Amino acid sequence: MKLLTKEIRERLLANGHARLQAQADGRDEPDFIPVVKLFTPDAGCTWLLTELDPDDPDIAFGLCDLGMGFPELGNVSISELESIRGKLGLPVERDLHFATAATLSAFTDEAFRNAFIKA
Repeated sequence: MKLLTKEIRERLLANGHARLQAQADGRDEPDFIPVVKLFTPDAGCTWLLTELDPDDPDIAFGLCDLGMGFPELGNVSISELESIRGKLGLPVERDLHFATAATLSAFTDEAFRNAFIKA
């Protein structure tokens, strides 16, 4: 399965452009709603991604949980995610049913309280 469809990639890039524009204008950075949820079915890892870097579209930003009790906001390489395999050799997957109205900051607050992403 392809991790990012054309539509998802376009939405992530649009958010990346919006963040850069807000920074350039001196405005507060947007609190985006996650566009995509990726996960490992056999390793307990989850990524809620909100944007792609327009200057390097292989780099995504979002809430990352590697299943060790310390979720964090940060950047991740899409090509690296595509190469990851879990304990049983299964690749990272896209949650086909993920839909939310919650912002990334809401997910982050909850993840920091619970030590994992609930999504």
